[in-house]
Amino acid sequence: MRIGIIGKANTKKAYEIAKDLSKWFNTRGVEVIFEQEIGEKIRRRKSVPAAEIPELVDIILVFGGDGTFLRVARIACEHGTPILGINLGGLGFLTEITVDEIYPMMERILSGDYEIEDRQMLRTTVRRGKAGAKHYEVLNDVVINKEAVARIIDLEIYIEGSHVTTYKADGIILSTPTGSTAYSLSAGGPIVHPALPVTIITPICPHTLTNRPLVVSNEMKVEIKITTQEPDTYLTLDGQIGIRLRTGDVIEVRKSDSVVKLIKSPFRDYFTILKTKLMWGERYGKING
Repeated sequence: MRIGIIGKANTKKAYEIAKDLSKWFNTRGVEVIFEQEIGEKIRRRKSVPAAEIPELVDIILVFGGDGTFLRVARIACEHGTPILGINLGGLGFLTEITVDEIYPMMERILSGDYEIEDRQMLRTTVRRGKAGAKHYEVLNDVVINKEAVARIIDLEIYIEGSHVTTYKADGIILSTPTGSTAYSLSAGGPIVHPALPVTIITPICPHTLTNRPLVVSNEMKVEIKITTQEPDTYLTLDGQIGIRLRTGDVIEVRKSDSVVKLIKSPFRDYFTILKTKLMWGERYGKING
């Protein structure tokens, strides 16, 4: 078995764990390939740029938080390489394994005792006149918003070619069920179980209060036309890639052919993570404790 290790940059804890884990794998005959920055830091020869790792290994271990996981997900989905997220802080929605659970989890992986869950992605296409189209894959969300404060932008929304409405709002979020617990949740969107085949459309502070979040089939094509004259309107993909938009640009969002293969935690399920992260029931417990 070949295992790739990618970690959050400039995190001492990631380097220390990677070094110890490398020794542990070596005693079990497992080949390890490191992301270049980590490999150089702990003086391991088998290190390559992160983008090359997915096609070289059977499983990728990601050390960091959900942001690091999202970065790796976009490069791993093309090759279908399973990813295990190990959170160096508390629990994450994507990085489900804690530091204390690393070695018990590695034992399970080496014995083949683990489950993989496919997570839906969105394919985002940016169309700008005759300039051609650019395509992007995202796991969490596609966000259109403005840079300036106290400015409303106009966004025409079409679903399967049918005009739904024109949002006058601070922006709009299109998210996968995985991304429903990220920015969309903060904007008032629903929490959606990651197994459901849907896309969530959440306006950000809409000027019209009847403009509410909308959940549609992920088989439907959603188009957003930028009709605002505001110059500082941006498209942000998974919170990590930013593109400045122009009036007349069309953003097309549909289900991707790619999925992210996430190795599930055997120590807790999705609802336990949800309860822990959102601290459900804590007030009740304190009052009655």
